[in-house]
Amino acid sequence: MRYKTTAPGESPSPRLTEECSCAILAGGENRRMPVLKAFIRIRGQRIIDRNLRLMKRLFSEVFIVTHRPELYLYPGVTLLADIYDTRGPIAGVFTALLNASNPWVFISACDMPFINGAVIEYMASKRDGYDAVVPKSSRARGSAEPLFAFYSRRLLPSMEKALLAGKKGLKDFLSNKRVQYISRAEIKGIDPEGVSFINLNTPEDVEIYLRPGDKP
Repeated sequence: MRYKTTAPGESPSPRLTEECSCAILAGGENRRMPVLKAFIRIRGQRIIDRNLRLMKRLFSEVFIVTHRPELYLYPGVTLLADIYDTRGPIAGVFTALLNASNPWVFISACDMPFINGAVIEYMASKRDGYDAVVPKSSRARGSAEPLFAFYSRRLLPSMEKALLAGKKGLKDFLSNKRVQYISRAEIKGIDPEGVSFINLNTPEDVEIYLRPGDKP
């Protein structure tokens, strides 16, 4: 299901992210957080508002994938509901790829408060010859970050096959695909502390990463 609002005269200026769309996944169940994660305030602004402002500067097309469209009515942002009613973010990625008018989609989660646009642009420059571009976090022992990644629409057939087979994990899905992994060293040159990959899943995360005035 697709919903859309428009913003007359709005014209982003794509750069390295030309021919790329962006999708923010806001379809999680929010079980471990007493408030909606996307609406947590950082320095007086909600995470979703901060990130949409950045994404609309970088990308010509921006989606929010959500089952609660009434919460995310933003000018110029298309709202999408998952094509397949399947638990897990792979359904959100598939939905974004299916609806994108560009050959690539950048995916981010809705609970990432400190995204660095320069990291996104660097990743976009590494797409040639690959089906996905996924960074290795400078945190958490350098694990892959498939919810802060670029995906090619070439993955649509194999991703749908995985969904229909009941597979839900993006890391497993990417294990035999042409993936350009961006190393921890590369990321640290742009985002030394790796804050782009911080996400707020629990009240404990809020206590660790947010200043007292920002906490809900």
